[in-house]
Order: sequence, then C-alpha cells, then structure tokens
Amino acid sequence: MTKATGGNSKSVTKPFLSGTVTDETTPKSALIFFGSLLLVGFMSFLISATTAGAALWIRLLLNVAIILLILSVFYSNGTGRGTDAVSRGEILWQKQEKGQPVSESERRLSYHGLKGFAVGILGTLPLLVPALMLAFMTKVQTTDSGTLPSWIQSYVGREEVGGALVHYTQPQGMAFVDYVRLIVRLFLMPFVNIAGSANRLSILWVERFSPLLTILPAAAYGLGYRTGRKNRTRIHTAISENNRIRIRREKKARKARLQGASRKKEPEQLN
Repeated sequence: MTKATGGNSKSVTKPFLSGTVTDETTPKSALIFFGSLLLVGFMSFLISATTAGAALWIRLLLNVAIILLILSVFYSNGTGRGTDAVSRGEILWQKQEKGQPVSESERRLSYHGLKGFAVGILGTLPLLVPALMLAFMTKVQTTDSGTLPSWIQSYVGREEVGGALVHYTQPQGMAFVDYVRLIVRLFLMPFVNIAGSANRLSILWVERFSPLLTILPAAAYGLGYRTGRKNRTRIHTAISENNRIRIRREKKARKARLQGASRKKEPEQLN
C-alpha cells in the first residue's frame, strides 16, 4: 500500500504479522546483548582510564564521545534487528494471504514494539541488579582512618587508651558494598570520569543514578528496534521510486525508438 507524504512523493508500506514481546530467541539475544555490554564496557574502561589525569575539558570531551558512541552502536544494532523482524512479518503475511500455514512460533518471531526493550533489559540484568543494590546502599565516601603516628604507638598497649585506638590497629577489609561499587564503577567508568573521582558528591549521585545509567544501552537498543517499521518503509519507498524511474526511462527510450523508426519510413521529398 502507498501513502502520500507531501507533494508527489509517496511512502510505500507493506502489511506484516505482529509478533510477541518475547520469543524462543529472546534468551540467546539477551545473552549476546550482555556479552556486547561486557565487551563495550571493557573497551570504554581502557580508553577512559587513560584520561583520568588529563585536563578537565579533554576528559569531558572524550568521555562524552565514548558514551555517545556506545549508545549509537546499540541503537544501530536495534535498528537492524527491528528491520529484520518487520521483514519476517511481511513474509509471513504473504504466506497467510496465499493460504499457506503460519505456525505460532514463526509469528512470535515477528516485530513487536517492546521486543527490543525486553532483550535489552534482560541482557542488562546482571549489571542492573548490582546497580540497584549500590543505589540504595551507597553514601558519601570518606577518607579512611589512616595509620597512627609513631610517637603514639607506645600508648596502644595501655588499657585506658588502647580501646579508643583499636580501630587504627585493625586492618579494614572490603565490605560487600565495596565489591558492588567496584563492579558498577568499572562499567560506568565514562560517567565516573566525567564526575571526577575526587568529587565525592558527584560520585555519590552517579552511584545513586547508576540503575538509570546502566540501562541506557538497553534503551538505545529498544528505541532503535522500534525504527524497524520506518526503516522498512524507507526501503520499500526507495524500491518503488527506483522502479518508477526505470519505467519512465524505458518509456522515453521506447518513444525515442518509435520516433526514429517513423522518421525512417517517411518518404524523402524530391526537388
């Protein structure tokens, strides 16, 4: 079917069968999405780590560019996945119109507007869960107690003083929240670099908003997936326009041939 978009141009769309939010390939797609997150996160960590000591404007510019690049990659991947899903739905529609059977599993694989978000969120869960935990457990980071000066070491053994100084004599290991913080910060390194590791309040807000920051790639993937319908419309419109141009050229060429042949058949005028 065609639809006018303004002027003489027309957009061409084709009907398709809609699928479901999830299908048989969703677990595998989510696993692939998670692997992509790990790969992209590791690469962004390596690049961001090199800018930790750079000038502020360089650090901001490079880390913002890294974030935008990551989001654009997932958006592009989602667009490709959504376009393929719509194309599959178009094929199934044609089969159904011809009276051929269409199985439920085939139908489920077709395009659904929320399928991209479902794949992205499921693939992000292994990182989203720690981010949610950190968002509720985090607090402003303070400096540790440090070590005791040498001149006060002799007072540690005294009963009336040693109790107050026991905190300084016992090693402080990493708490559970510290391991969670390590995982989340490694993945969100570009945002950590933008906030500045020395800015405790900014880092606190990065950690509190870490669930939202973590699902940004999933959101980009889902939004890209939703453009599958428009992308297929552009493809059909381009094909239709190319066909119209080809037909016009063929008509002009045929007309020119006919005119040339008629001229040859005309008798020459005698003087």
